[in-house]
Amino acid sequence: MSQNFDNSQIVYEDNHLFVINKKAGQLVQGDKTGDLSLLELIKDFIKNRDQKPGNVFLGLVHRIDRPTSGLVIYAKTSKALSRLTVMVKDREVKKTYWAVVGKEMIPHSQRLVHYLQKNEKNNKAVVYTKPTAGAKEAILTYHLIKTLDNYQLLEIDLETGRHHQIRAQLSKIGIPIKGDLKYGAPRSNSDGGISLHARKLELIHPVTKENIEITAPVPQNDAVWKACEE
Repeated sequence: MSQNFDNSQIVYEDNHLFVINKKAGQLVQGDKTGDLSLLELIKDFIKNRDQKPGNVFLGLVHRIDRPTSGLVIYAKTSKALSRLTVMVKDREVKKTYWAVVGKEMIPHSQRLVHYLQKNEKNNKAVVYTKPTAGAKEAILTYHLIKTLDNYQLLEIDLETGRHHQIRAQLSKIGIPIKGDLKYGAPRSNSDGGISLHARKLELIHPVTKENIEITAPVPQNDAVWKACEE
């Protein structure tokens, strides 16, 4: 799993935003593992590249799971950070994911509504089909967009942003994400990641008010992912 950051991961940058295509295994921000996070690595990268003498401001706008790849937004100014934080909370940032799952028979399109409760002990979401005390509503819609020899590619639109939401909801309907042992996949991926990719972001720029649409290429070191993009 890669702990480095290189400039080929930058997919969008201006004075306020820094958007990257995260590799599976990279840590978005520091956690109890003590491993180097992208937040620190990107700060160092900007400091060296721009030859900044003081501290570099970089704020994390949202997270994606460590084994997931794809788009992550960081803010380079406090103004952008505060506005984007509100936009994410108000669901004004549209996030589209791609997920590779097995070839089980499923409807081509489906809106899933579940109730998720985080189990802190094993860092896993427990999924309920009915409203349950302590559980939060989780909603997504998936569309089957490609069929491969052994897998299917789903495009997923999130209506809510819960802990492990896509992983848990797809597992609940019998189609765990490829490589996701925690949620019932039969085997791991060779890179230790899972085949879930934050594919696209659509938002209004928090400062310039332009419409922005950003798409992240899928991991190029994986034959199944490459087949999905062909």
